[in-house]
Amino acid sequence: MIEVEIEDEAWTVALPDAVAVVERAATVALGAVEGDVVVLLTDDAAIHDLNLRFRDRDRPTNVLSFPAAESAAPHLGDLVLALGVCAAEAAAQGKSLADHLTHLTVHGVLHLLGRDHVEEVEAEAMEAEERTLLASLGVADPYRPHDPAHGNA
Repeated sequence: MIEVEIEDEAWTVALPDAVAVVERAATVALGAVEGDVVVLLTDDAAIHDLNLRFRDRDRPTNVLSFPAAESAAPHLGDLVLALGVCAAEAAAQGKSLADHLTHLTVHGVLHLLGRDHVEEVEAEAMEAEERTLLASLGVADPYRPHDPAHGNA
């Protein structure tokens, strides 16, 4: 089950189908894995606070993943996404907010499933998995360099 909570109503103004976008992306990323995921769509101030408290980073970020303890099964964990950061990144990268939200949801769910990108070999494997999942959703390769003159179609 995927539960999407909207804490910042600006998400629904910016992307009226944000809940459907998240549900679709999380479902594809989970694949055959059974479990619950909670996704919180919030603002930059809330994610800034979480980033500082849990990662000791004094700035907002796009997405945070909080894997659940094994004893919490079937709950796999929680994702938190910040509208301001996500929207700014999407604009800077020449992509739609929906496509960027799809990518960040897939990325976050993969973290909940144990994938990581600390080591280069892990990063390459995770990015390849993301590319495959996103392609199945009709979303362009998010790791392809952005050419502002031609867009990122």
